[in-house]
Amino acid sequence: MRLAVKNRPLLTLALTLTALSGVAHAQSQQAAQALYDSGKWQEAATAAAALNTSVGLALAAEATTGGAALVADNAKKSLFEKAQNYAKLAIKLDPNNADAYFELARAQGRLAQYVGVFQSLPLAQDMKKNLDQATKINPKMAGAYVALGLWNANLDVGGLKGMAGRAVGGLKSQVAPNFEKAIALEPNVAIHRIEYANALLTQGNKAAAAVQLEKAVTISADTFWEKRDLDAAKAKLATLK
Repeated sequence: MRLAVKNRPLLTLALTLTALSGVAHAQSQQAAQALYDSGKWQEAATAAAALNTSVGLALAAEATTGGAALVADNAKKSLFEKAQNYAKLAIKLDPNNADAYFELARAQGRLAQYVGVFQSLPLAQDMKKNLDQATKINPKMAGAYVALGLWNANLDVGGLKGMAGRAVGGLKSQVAPNFEKAIALEPNVAIHRIEYANALLTQGNKAAAAVQLEKAVTISADTFWEKRDLDAAKAKLATLK
């Protein structure tokens, strides 16, 4: 009993330090997220990765993939590879982090656009596996269903790549159900409708794409990325009228 009483201050101190550490990590994660939301993707990725947590590394992957849209084409591939590495580390730290699987899939999808057909198809297969894992962990992850919709739309198209894409499972019939599920989960997220429009355009359905874009441009944009998406949606909609 004496030992328990004697060591109680140390136990209290340890618990206090643990709690403070958790608060500090949460605040640092929020700070990194704020940097990313403002468009400072490089600073966000650095700050998030420095946390060395699964959640932080997933954000670092997201920021790196997002930032690749703002750099020259010859710099994109290395950023997508870097994003993959962040996401893989996030999964290693927490195999149940749905965001990490989603970010790995997103980076793989972007990278597939910058490699040859025979390199892109294995990436497409891995992307599908990671998206399926993300939705298995979190069935309400709308972004993953958007990505699955795009995955099917981009792989089930004409030509050699389309034939190979269908061989790994890309199906036109799975495009609309995935997008509709995403929109049902998050009806006020513009990017879901914008990506649906992009998928519809790959199928030559301009009228349906315009309907989705018309809805997308009515949704408010708060972050740097949302405003950028909104501007792109308005520009694309103008070409369809």
